[in-house]
Amino acid sequence: MNPMWIDTLFFYFFALLVLGGGVATITCKSAVHSAISLIVSMVGVAGLFLLQHAEFLFAVQIVLYIGGVMVLFLFVIMLVNLDESMQMRQFNRQWLLAVAAVIAAGVQAVWLLSKPADLPAAVPQVPGGPGNVQRVADVLFSQYLLPFEIASVLLLAAVIGSVVMAKKRL
Repeated sequence: MNPMWIDTLFFYFFALLVLGGGVATITCKSAVHSAISLIVSMVGVAGLFLLQHAEFLFAVQIVLYIGGVMVLFLFVIMLVNLDESMQMRQFNRQWLLAVAAVIAAGVQAVWLLSKPADLPAAVPQVPGGPGNVQRVADVLFSQYLLPFEIASVLLLAAVIGSVVMAKKRL
């Protein structure tokens, strides 16, 4: 069997996981089922990272996002009183704006797919060059330090907010 064919098969499998999990996340009526569908989608993203030989990002996706953030989401879902939220009106009836946004996104997708792809040649791996983790760290802490710190502060605020909400109910 050709290894390139196997890579293509795995790509379509993981892409199907991402798309199926994403659609199930927004269509499930149960919040717990939506969170589990989001986990399925994140597993697909981790698989796509692995296909791109980004082993560090694969491990971060599994450990940090699936193992940490989604468990936090599930705890918050379990702590929040879902009976009250199910009785509230869920949609604000702006379907015309939603249809316009979907049409605009579809037109943009068709336009992008109709253009010929001008992809650069694959960059060869240098055996003595820096590793994957070192390159990610260099870019993260040089070019994206401020967004990284802002995201960490926002996550800290979310954790503190969920603890305060849970504390009020106890």
